[in-house]
Amino acid sequence: MDIHPDDFRVTADNPLQIKKAATRIDDIYKFKEDYAGQLAKCIDTLDELQEKLYASSSHALLVIFQAMDAAGKDSTIRAVLTGINPQGCQVASFKRPTPLELRHDFLWRCIRHLPERGMIGVFNRSYYEEVLIVRVHPDILLGETIPDAPKDEADIWDQRYRSITELEAHLARNGTRIVKFYLHLSHEEQRKRLLDRIDTPRKNWKFDPIDLQERESWPKYMEAYEACVNATSTQHAPWYVVPADDKENMRLIVAQILIHTMKDMKLSFPDINETQKSEMEQARRHLMEKK
Repeated sequence: MDIHPDDFRVTADNPLQIKKAATRIDDIYKFKEDYAGQLAKCIDTLDELQEKLYASSSHALLVIFQAMDAAGKDSTIRAVLTGINPQGCQVASFKRPTPLELRHDFLWRCIRHLPERGMIGVFNRSYYEEVLIVRVHPDILLGETIPDAPKDEADIWDQRYRSITELEAHLARNGTRIVKFYLHLSHEEQRKRLLDRIDTPRKNWKFDPIDLQERESWPKYMEAYEACVNATSTQHAPWYVVPADDKENMRLIVAQILIHTMKDMKLSFPDINETQKSEMEQARRHLMEKK
């Protein structure tokens, strides 16, 4: 079943109103086997598109995932990108900044991992953490030693939104297509998933007490996400708000939006010139003679 990417895309005419945004929608699969079949078809299509992207080496694709803890970023990246040639895909995860990273501007650590042309780059969290977790915990700014920092905290976020959108516009002008996913999980579903991490031995390693501390700041995070997404969803770098309470639905939506994005890039295999055709014909004759 096809989904319509515009139903999830944030625009000026369709801003994110986080209290009204759905965390669950009707299933776009009929049963588990149907889900698996749909996902497999999506992966095959993505693999074909990624081969053209890699072969042409004229564009790059940057995919950014942001979400609250336990929303399913890791599993979605794994599920949707399984089957794609690993030579053409790079995944970078961003956690607490290191002392070295704090000595640079807030975009630096992510810029180092931007995909080159021909590649799909995936950011599991990103520079958006600097207007999300840092906004919820502004004391983090003290460790960033920003020179001449604005006295009004609101100005800091506006400046960072501007830095982000200008970076993304620059990347788009130079051949990098950007698509951003906010996986929208409900407060209750997060509670269930955190309990599952505690109650299921093989998932115990995923549990982090910090997740409970961050959960206490849920309203502040929702405000930060709404402000961030609305301020930074642009024509060349759109945000898609994907309901995340049903992981299977979420993965199919993400996969189809990626397919839509890559098809819109008008990818194709490189044209072969006359010299190359002649060289291949000579190679063919040589190989046929040397059986």
